[in-house]
Amino acid sequence: MASHSAIFLLLSIFTFVFLGSEYLYVNMVSRIVEESQTVIAQNYALGVNALGFLIYPLINRSVRERNKTILIFSLSFLSIICIFLIQQHISFSVTLAAGVVLFLLLGVFGGSVHYLAACTIRTERIAGLVGISYAAGILLQYANNNLVNIEIAEAAVLSVSLAVLSVLIMRTRRIHKEALASDETAPLRTALRPDEMSRKKIPAGLLLVLLVALMACVFSTLDNAITLGHAAGTMDIGQWPRMLLALSGLAAGFLFDIRKRKYMTLMMYCVMVLSVLCVIVLRWGGPFLTGVAVAYVASGFFVVFFTTSFLELAACMRLPDLWAGMGRAVNNLVAALVTNGSVTLLLAGRSITLIVLMLVLFVAASILMFAYTVKAHAVLAPPPAPAAGYTPKEKFSSFASLYSLTDRERDVLQYLLVSDGSVQDIAQQMALSRPVLYRHIRSLNEKTGTQSRIGLLQFYYEWMPENKGVTPEKSPDFKA
Repeated sequence: MASHSAIFLLLSIFTFVFLGSEYLYVNMVSRIVEESQTVIAQNYALGVNALGFLIYPLINRSVRERNKTILIFSLSFLSIICIFLIQQHISFSVTLAAGVVLFLLLGVFGGSVHYLAACTIRTERIAGLVGISYAAGILLQYANNNLVNIEIAEAAVLSVSLAVLSVLIMRTRRIHKEALASDETAPLRTALRPDEMSRKKIPAGLLLVLLVALMACVFSTLDNAITLGHAAGTMDIGQWPRMLLALSGLAAGFLFDIRKRKYMTLMMYCVMVLSVLCVIVLRWGGPFLTGVAVAYVASGFFVVFFTTSFLELAACMRLPDLWAGMGRAVNNLVAALVTNGSVTLLLAGRSITLIVLMLVLFVAASILMFAYTVKAHAVLAPPPAPAAGYTPKEKFSSFASLYSLTDRERDVLQYLLVSDGSVQDIAQQMALSRPVLYRHIRSLNEKTGTQSRIGLLQFYYEWMPENKGVTPEKSPDFKA
């Protein structure tokens, strides 16, 4: 589908711009200060990047639609200026300030990309799409590192890519303008007031946040160890080891999608075990190259895991623009918070202390992973079948009668329930114009007290006739 192609481009280009900017930033800072300060400067930028993801919902809901195009262009232009300031690395303070601003803005762009992905993906193979997009972004960075040897040219490539990303965001928003509007125009105070369905999902979201945070502690410490080696000249991590990220991300996408991601959490648990062993290998003087290889394979799986998990969860939440990019935000925030402690342990050579901490994190993450698996199964499982004696036709008829749906609204709801296509596709199938179809969807939202198409479908699937004391009616015209 065209929407999937757009999401593939958005995710892959964002991955390239983010990782390419991080690589350029670390290289430029390492030329000015020593390796320990390089790691700290890198993680400060990552922490601010997490803030960008978190403030995106505020920007998204407070800025009017007609002003968003101007805002995107302005943020893109400011980001490009910061990229060239980093490339010049005039001084540490200037480079650090430019990096902080750049990664804050990249967080806003990232929040937009992930939100658009959560709202427009219509496939069961979410992890596969995420994995392919991530692999493509890594391959773009690999090509950029090996083919572009002039720093100003590297900055130019990143700037052009960021400009293309901005155009793609605006184009995707324009295509799905009406679908996004019904959710974004809801006031924050209303969206934050959870109903019965939301209260069931929030614990799963919080468990996932804590799980990703603990796992990110392991990966952040591992990344700091590798970055120290990179800054010291032990190995250029921008070269062939990054190919393992692409391959592992690609493999993770296809493996996670087995049986609709039923075994995704179990697979990630095995990868976490491998990551803890990798830390032990590095701290006991094992081959640095082997540790890097294992770390990059595990990191690819981790990125696909938290991206897929939050994209899937966001579609069920009241604030999808907040939850969609939460995985990247949590990962980067943890990287900033644990920097000083992990760098101190790494430089002090306190291997026993570090290994004990890794094992404690592993046990805690194992407990959280089990709790999240149980909760996620209840939240993300397919909707239950109607109660005994109620057929889908009877449920639909009872629902339509209770909420006083017109004949045309019934037809629209039927198409929404049986189709996984875009609103444009449904409009063509029903021989309606897109504005007319959106008008009917808005009417359905108003009558059922929902905020968006996703919310309407979720509400219908969880609604049961007996919950409202409704006597089921026959409906021979139901098309499902």
